[in-house]
Amino acid sequence: MNIIETKNYEDMSEAAAGYVWLRLQSGMRVLGLATGGTPIGFYERLTERINTHSHSLKDLTTVNLDEYIGLGAAHPNSYHVYMQEHFFKHVDIPPQQTYLPDGKAASPEKEADDYEKLVTELGIDLQLLGIGANGHIGFNEPGSPLDGRSRVVDLTEETIEANARFFEKEEQVPRQAVTMGIGTIMEAEEILLLASGAEKAEAVRDMIEGPVTEEVPATVLQRHPNVTVIADRDALSLTQASRSVFPGK
Repeated sequence: MNIIETKNYEDMSEAAAGYVWLRLQSGMRVLGLATGGTPIGFYERLTERINTHSHSLKDLTTVNLDEYIGLGAAHPNSYHVYMQEHFFKHVDIPPQQTYLPDGKAASPEKEADDYEKLVTELGIDLQLLGIGANGHIGFNEPGSPLDGRSRVVDLTEETIEANARFFEKEEQVPRQAVTMGIGTIMEAEEILLLASGAEKAEAVRDMIEGPVTEEVPATVLQRHPNVTVIADRDALSLTQASRSVFPGK
């Protein structure tokens, strides 16, 4: 596991954008994307690089980790809208090459199965991840099978509370989602995980140094041959693992 420490969130975002930018320049074909608060700065800085250099994404395909069940693609709190606002509408990637689960599918279980087939057929060159304070990746909450495939999941109260800041009221936060499974994520050729803030420090420490366990899903990344963690000083404050330091600006 390659660990890169940055001074703060801004430097984490810059380092991550530079990392993915190099992969895009080398002809990366399929990019796995994540949502939430952590990647927002990354998307801003990556978009700046793409547009400054007039780099076309017409040959790129993207697959997102998850979507809330019950939210349609036009719902302001859906991950479809999140991706449009923070990335897709700012670059030239063809809409038909951007994939997320359908939160309004008549059968969420069938949607999960269909999404699993899609992701498996495409193959992911680089998967972007965040990490929850409870160690979840995607919406694979503690207790998720480490070899699990894309499926319908129930969100924990901790995750619901964490995501409530994006909704007017906590009761509006969906209780279920379709998510890539841990086994699906682990099939990506390369994984890039971003983490920022002291509230993630315990999860980051356990991910890097703890035993591999379903109770901290991110610990499974210890078994992947090509993982890079870019995290700020606060998020890495509890781990003694060796790391390189991003110089910042």
